Amino acid sequence: MKKAIKGGEFIIRESRIDEIFIPEEFNEEQRMIAEMCQDFLDTEVIPKLDRLDNQEDGLMAKTLKKAGEMGLLGISIPEEYEGFGQDFTTSMLVADVLGAGYAFSVAYSADTGIGTLPIMYYGNEQQKQKYLPGLATGDLLGAYCLTEPGAGSDANSGKAKAVLNEAGTHYLLNGSKMWITNGGFADILTVFAKIDNDRALSVFIVERDFPGITFNPEEHKMGIKGSSTVQIFFNNCEVPVENLLGKQGIGFRIALNILNLGRIKLGANVIGAAKISINQSVQYANERKQFRSFISNFGAIKYKLAQQVIKTFANESAVYRISQNVEDAVKRYISEGSDKGKANVDAQREFVIEAALIKIFGSEVLDYIVDEGVQIHGGMGYSSETLIERGYRDSRINRIFEGTNEINRLVVADTLIKKGRKGEISIFEVAAQVTENIAYVKNKRHFTGDYYKDINKTVKNFKTVFLMLADAAVDKFNRRLSYEQEILFNFADIITEAYISESIYLRTEKLETIKKKKLDIYRDILNVYIFDSANIIYTKGLEAIYSFIEKEKQDKYINALRYYTSVKCENIKEARRRIADKLIEDNKYIF
Repeated sequence: MKKAIKGGEFIIRESRIDEIFIPEEFNEEQRMIAEMCQDFLDTEVIPKLDRLDNQEDGLMAKTLKKAGEMGLLGISIPEEYEGFGQDFTTSMLVADVLGAGYAFSVAYSADTGIGTLPIMYYGNEQQKQKYLPGLATGDLLGAYCLTEPGAGSDANSGKAKAVLNEAGTHYLLNGSKMWITNGGFADILTVFAKIDNDRALSVFIVERDFPGITFNPEEHKMGIKGSSTVQIFFNNCEVPVENLLGKQGIGFRIALNILNLGRIKLGANVIGAAKISINQSVQYANERKQFRSFISNFGAIKYKLAQQVIKTFANESAVYRISQNVEDAVKRYISEGSDKGKANVDAQREFVIEAALIKIFGSEVLDYIVDEGVQIHGGMGYSSETLIERGYRDSRINRIFEGTNEINRLVVADTLIKKGRKGEISIFEVAAQVTENIAYVKNKRHFTGDYYKDINKTVKNFKTVFLMLADAAVDKFNRRLSYEQEILFNFADIITEAYISESIYLRTEKLETIKKKKLDIYRDILNVYIFDSANIIYTKGLEAIYSFIEKEKQDKYINALRYYTSVKCENIKEARRRIADKLIEDNKYIF
């Protein structure tokens, strides 16, 4: 039996359809949970959006507590701590559906993710018993305090400091934290600070009513106005020694591991936000008349609608693919003797590359969708009377949340190359074979006529572009490659496009296998995405070649790049129109 794929291994290994999960496979219980989430949005969130955005006193906290009463805050918390105890894929589904909740989805994600999971994964039994039941039911709400005025992406440079008192009973915590989501009302704060003269961070569970804490007024933000965001100050805040979370000095590791999860969850969050934006776009296009015709009849509008669908379908395919990979890894670690908490941490850390690329892709997909949504609405899209205007403003933060997309691009490329250097993935063994054969690459692709064999070969070729260029870059720069950020950005985009293309391909093939028939509309989505992806990879590859390949070798590499990014000819315009026509007919996203 073939071993389950490991993190980053997709770049040199073909995945099988039985290794992935697709949304069409949700069982009845999962669908009921999704319906419960949607009902909650429809009754408790969407009707109150203006009140939430106006920061009506206590409303967001009250709404979160109602979600807790329904069990939605305890989805991932084990049953022994009054949680729902659902698996990773189900938690991703919840994040997906509630992602359509605008600022509420941010507050929810901060509470159930970064506000709760450090305690769940790293807390001792006493800490879990004390805090998790309240966090599961909504009796307690959580926040995560990492960022400081002088420490954003470079989190370990934070100045917050904790010193043990003379009695040895409490740490005295001093410093400030900023951009703290839910900080205006959270009962439990997960705070990162350095103990004494440590160079590495530690983590503390801080209760809101501990002495020595003050809170600034709410920040005024471009978007997600309904979410609480404040600066918090600690002035000799007394934290009991038993509230040290995990061991001294492992805070940075905790922060990185929790960020990995946040990145995956953000990829799921934006699915819900994308779908509601697509529905607003198509419904407006089906109602708005210009030149005596509904604007949904115009090719220019159909292009936008189709691209919205394709990108959302692509992101959804990748999100649930990695969900299954993480779930499988959790089971593997448990079978090897890990407890569930450690297994979850290790599984999410293993897929750090995929988590980062999904965060990048999903946040940029949503930005595209809301931007084109505003464009489809025309002048009305610029009016605060429309939800698409709110979606446009709320979307922008996602490229900054959970590590900026620039940081995440570096994580994707640099981590994959380092895994290759360490021998964790046989990247450079495979890349050496590619480089050896580069001079013999044919100028013209030959297709077999077997649809999935040809797609499989195309996706494999996309991966080969990275392998070919990474081999040359490491040969030229060696360890200095980590400082060539522009080239790493090129590599990250190539890696991402290869992964997303493969994700759509696997989903489409698996769906046809389940349905036992050819599904033309999904092949249209796949064909258009592969076409667009090939152009992106070619452009990024060409930029990289001109950046560091010696002039006398450039033609050889460019010739290979053309070969590896050539795709089978399809009428892409008509494919997009068919996708748009289905959306227009359904008047909402049903794919």
